[in-house]
Amino acid sequence: MSIRIVRLGSERAPGEGLRIGTVRRPPRGVPKAEFASRNWYDVWYPNLAPSVETMKMAQDAQASGVPAEWTAFGRKYRSEMAEADASRSLDLLAALSHQSALSVGCYCEDESRCHRSFLRALLAERGADIVA
Repeated sequence: MSIRIVRLGSERAPGEGLRIGTVRRPPRGVPKAEFASRNWYDVWYPNLAPSVETMKMAQDAQASGVPAEWTAFGRKYRSEMAEADASRSLDLLAALSHQSALSVGCYCEDESRCHRSFLRALLAERGADIVA
């Protein structure tokens, strides 16, 4: 089994398993009852999303294209994920990746300019079995 890092709203891969939305807000204009059937997510888990303040840093860094701003966002997001609740959540997902198929994701089109890239690294650091 393993964990996938996905773009929410994309087609599901065969055997992808439970899709977890690590986003601050649910998708706009989509009834809650349709989140899973429209490939958004099965479970909303904002605990692993950047805080509102940190999400704003990411948006500003994406808009500016300045590498130092993206690096600052990454440091801030990693510090949030080092807090006890987030850290335990990452440990749990890493452990589950060895026994269950699941995926985590966000809405951003480009993973390299999304908190998913840091989430992937954090899970890998905890020994998660990640689909490339």
